[in-house]
Amino acid sequence: MSPDLICLGEPLVEFSQLPEGGFYKAGFGGDTSNTAIAAARQGARAGYLTAVGDDSFGAMLIDLWRKEGVDASRVKRDPAAPTGVYFVTHGAAGHEFHYYRANSAASQMTPADLPADYIRAAKLLHVSAISQAISESACETVFAAMEIARAAGLRVCFDTNLRLKLWPLDRARAMIGEAIRRADILRPALDDAQKLTGLEQPEAIVDHYLNLGPRLVAMTMGRDGVLLGTPEARHHLPAHHVAAVDATGAGDTFNGAFLACLLAGEAPLEAARYANAAAALSTTGYGAVAPIPRPEAVRRFLAEAATA
Repeated sequence: MSPDLICLGEPLVEFSQLPEGGFYKAGFGGDTSNTAIAAARQGARAGYLTAVGDDSFGAMLIDLWRKEGVDASRVKRDPAAPTGVYFVTHGAAGHEFHYYRANSAASQMTPADLPADYIRAAKLLHVSAISQAISESACETVFAAMEIARAAGLRVCFDTNLRLKLWPLDRARAMIGEAIRRADILRPALDDAQKLTGLEQPEAIVDHYLNLGPRLVAMTMGRDGVLLGTPEARHHLPAHHVAAVDATGAGDTFNGAFLACLLAGEAPLEAARYANAAAALSTTGYGAVAPIPRPEAVRRFLAEAATA
């Protein structure tokens, strides 16, 4: 059966620093891969489009998607390019990322690599600004995938995930702006949105983005929760208080849970409530993938929060 949700981007093998003695634990990352896994853990039929190296790291990722129930049947194995990796360190200022992804297999994707039939058979496409930023050809591939999806009547979700180490702000603003105009669902984080728009107030940012074309904006705001906006209404969901140890991938968990709920037919507000809880739970463990919760944990958490 074809996936309902297709995510496109760059997966990475992750080495996350543990608190004991500076050791690193191997795991997995890459924002759109995390999103696909989070959606699959909530019960959505998810698939992933990318290229990985014909190396042990690429094999690890293929095995990960198989175990997580994410369809990787159209993932390309590139014998001439490596799979990207990154390291996460933790300090007083929070977590820091150190990437080794130059000339990765995913960064060399082109529009010609896209399986248009696979995209057209889905219901929703998810892409992000990181995938635009890793190379010019990858940026073109993101736009091409969005156009295929739009022409086929799919909903398109775009995450503004801003990484200024990958590209200058002026280019980021231009390319992200063009992608937003092609999106139905927009997933910004407040700090990124402030840099991209020059605006400070969350309500003004949501208004700005809705004016560009998306019909649904779900903006995560860290300790200030989530602001959900449509042309008709605004809803503010407060943050959940948990014993957080690592926020790596929390936004991706929100994405996957949110999109899974929308695909299951839930209203945006209920989808955002669920995703807000799932993202909070994901911060209680280390790494981007391992702590992504499953539905029973999220529902239990929501039930306990409702009676607290």
